[in-house]
Amino acid sequence: MDETTPSMTHLFEQLGLDADPDAIDGFIASHQLAGAVHVYEAPFWNDGQRQFLAESIGADAKWTTIVDQLNESLHEDAVKRQTGL
Repeated sequence: MDETTPSMTHLFEQLGLDADPDAIDGFIASHQLAGAVHVYEAPFWNDGQRQFLAESIGADAKWTTIVDQLNESLHEDAVKRQTGL
């Protein structure tokens, strides 16, 4: 049984990405999504990553909150454009 406590670092590790805090910040800054693109539909994920993200959201799994945080972070620029903030 996986006892990993979900965190952004652990999510990036789970996705096979560099989990260093600076790398996470850089990834988020360079992979902003348009408002209409679901996080799991982003073109930069491979099939395994896409499946994990979609299942985490759809199953209300233990990773859901962290995947939601990643989703919000990847849409930050789109939200700013929409709201003018």
